[in-house]
Amino acid sequence: MTDATPPPGCPAHSGAVALSGLEYQQSPSELYRSLRREHGAIAPVLLDGDIPAWLVLGYPEVTYVTSHDELFARDSRRWNQWEHIPADWPLMPFVGYQPSVLFTEGAEHQRRAGVITQALEAVDQFELARDCERIADQLIDAFAGSGRAELMAAFAHALPMRAAVQFCGMPAGSTDFEQLVDDLRISLDAAEGDDPVAAYGRVGARIQQLVKEKRESPGPDVTSRMLAHPAGLTDEEAVQDLISVIAAAQQPTANWICNTLRLLLTDERFALNVSGGRLSVGQALNEVLWLDTPTQNFIGRWAVRDTQLGGRQIRAGDCLVLGLAAANTDPQIWPESQVGAENSAHLSFSNGEHRCPYPAPLLADVIARTAVETLLERLPDLVLSVEPQELTWRPSIWMRGLTALPVQFTPVSH
Repeated sequence: MTDATPPPGCPAHSGAVALSGLEYQQSPSELYRSLRREHGAIAPVLLDGDIPAWLVLGYPEVTYVTSHDELFARDSRRWNQWEHIPADWPLMPFVGYQPSVLFTEGAEHQRRAGVITQALEAVDQFELARDCERIADQLIDAFAGSGRAELMAAFAHALPMRAAVQFCGMPAGSTDFEQLVDDLRISLDAAEGDDPVAAYGRVGARIQQLVKEKRESPGPDVTSRMLAHPAGLTDEEAVQDLISVIAAAQQPTANWICNTLRLLLTDERFALNVSGGRLSVGQALNEVLWLDTPTQNFIGRWAVRDTQLGGRQIRAGDCLVLGLAAANTDPQIWPESQVGAENSAHLSFSNGEHRCPYPAPLLADVIARTAVETLLERLPDLVLSVEPQELTWRPSIWMRGLTALPVQFTPVSH
C-alpha cells in the first residue's frame, strides 16, 4: 500500500491506496478486507499516475450507485481530473469518452442498449452451443495428441473470441481476424510493452470495415441485425457498440472459463465429484462469479453533483470505481463468509440500466459451460501439471485471470 500526496482538488486524503502492486494482483481479497477495515464501504484510491478516485467496496453501495444514474452517471467527460491525465494514460481505452453505448445516458442509452438486446436475443442458444462445441473440438484436436497443454492461450482465450467474432459475422481464420483478436487483448488488458491506445485504434478500423461490408451484404448475424434495427444506428455508433459487444463477450468469458477450470482442478469438492456429478460444472461456474469474478473492478461512474455515499463526501465530477469483486464478497451479505453457490444475486454482470444487456449473460453462460463440459468430456483425466500454489494471476486490477493454466492428460488421437 502506498501513501501519496494527491493532486490539488483531490477527494482522497493521505491514506489513499494505490491500486497496483503484487499484493493486489495475487490476493486482491486480502486488500479488499484491509481497505474495508480502514475505510469502510468507500475507499480513497489512486489509479495509474496517482490519479485519485473512490473504490466502492460494499454490496449495498455498488447496488445504490448502479441504480441511481441521476447521481452517478456514465459520461466520463464529467471527470474533474482530466487536466491531470496524459493522452497516453494506460486506462484511456476504459475512460476516454467514446460515442458508444457504454457512455450514453438516459433515453439515448435505452435506444442503443435496445438495439444490442434485440440483436443478441436473436442468437439461437442451441446453435451457439453447437458452434462452441465445434470450436472447442477443433482447439482440443490441436493439442490432444501431445498429452499436455497450456489452456489459457490454447483454449480459454481462443474459444469465446472465435465464438463472439463468429456471431458478429466476421469470417474466422483470416489474418485480419487473428490481428483483431490480439489487438482486443492488448486494448483490454495490456501487458508490459503493449500500447493499448494504438491497439484500440486498430480494433476500431477493423470493425469499421466489418460494418461497411454488412451494410452492403447483410447476413444472419449480430452486426447485420444491429444495422437493420429501426433505431437507425449510424456507422460510428454501430462500430462503437460492436466493439463493446465483442470485448464483453471475450475477455471476461475467457477468464470465467479458466477460473472455473482452475476451481475444478484444485478444489477437492469438485475434483472428487465431477465424474460422480454431485457438484456440477454449473455450480463451479456460479461459485467463480462470486469468488473469482472475471471483472474485478469497473471504471466507472462520475458524480453528477456533490453527494454523500457510505459516509463519504463525494464531489461533482469525482470518479467512482465499482468494486464488483469486493461487493460480491461483502461480509454484510455473507456474514459466515460462506458464499451460496446456488444464489445468483452476484454483481458480476453489474446492475441497473448499465448492466450487461440481457441476454448477454445467458450467451456467456452457454459459451463458458460448453467450453468446460466439452474439455472435461474429451480429456476426462485432465490434471494440473504444476502445484496449485504455482499458478499466478495476471497483473491486472480490472480482470481476474491466470497467466497460464498448464495441464497434462492421457494423449488421445482424434
